[in-house]
Amino acid sequence: MSVTTDRARHRSARRPATALDDLASAATGSLAVVGRRSAVVAAAGGLVVSMAVPASAEGSANALPAVDTTALTAPARAALATSPVVSVATDATWDFVSPAITVAANPEPEPEPVVERTTTTSRSTERTEVAVAAAPVPQTVAGNAVLEIAARYVGVPYVYGGTTPSGFDCSGFTSYVYAQLGVSLPRSSADQRYVGQVVSRADALPGDLIWSPGHVGIYAGGNQQIDAPRPGKSVQFRAIWQSNPIFIRVAG
Repeated sequence: MSVTTDRARHRSARRPATALDDLASAATGSLAVVGRRSAVVAAAGGLVVSMAVPASAEGSANALPAVDTTALTAPARAALATSPVVSVATDATWDFVSPAITVAANPEPEPEPVVERTTTTSRSTERTEVAVAAAPVPQTVAGNAVLEIAARYVGVPYVYGGTTPSGFDCSGFTSYVYAQLGVSLPRSSADQRYVGQVVSRADALPGDLIWSPGHVGIYAGGNQQIDAPRPGKSVQFRAIWQSNPIFIRVAG
């Protein structure tokens, strides 16, 4: 015995009909009535636009068909009845007035101030004079060959790895100064610790090396030294800050 099963059929989903759909259907139906004034009705958003068509346009290809409002559904007729009517005359024209624009030229830049120099000196000499004024040179410099040479470079900036007057680090400075006297020192401060003869602080003389772990300078007598301190500083005379430095005399 065969059994036939009937499956239910479902209507495919459709987009909900709106008042605009009813209006479009009525406007595009088989209506052949042409009036003196035809209307294009837009029910979407509650707006009805009425356009006047001149009598000469009746029967022409540009004439619009009339809309039979009786064919509209109740919601569409309600929207049509409550919507404002906007009419535009056939001879209406558009006009736009451009605002006046005034263009002004950029002002002339102010001239840069002129700096007058009364004397001509080298850049390194200027740095030395400024630094010496800020930190007076000890009296022990006079007549001491090492210190006289070292004092020439007061104001030269500290540069890591620097070995020339354009920039010194601590051991680069001492090596350069002693090289002017024909004495060759090792490049690093660690190696300079083992040159010459270690002397006590009481026996130290101006021009001896003054060494502490990671740093080396030149003893300037009393409680002073000259060295290239650290980044951001420059070669200068200053007080001995090391708590227990080692003084080294280098044979010339």
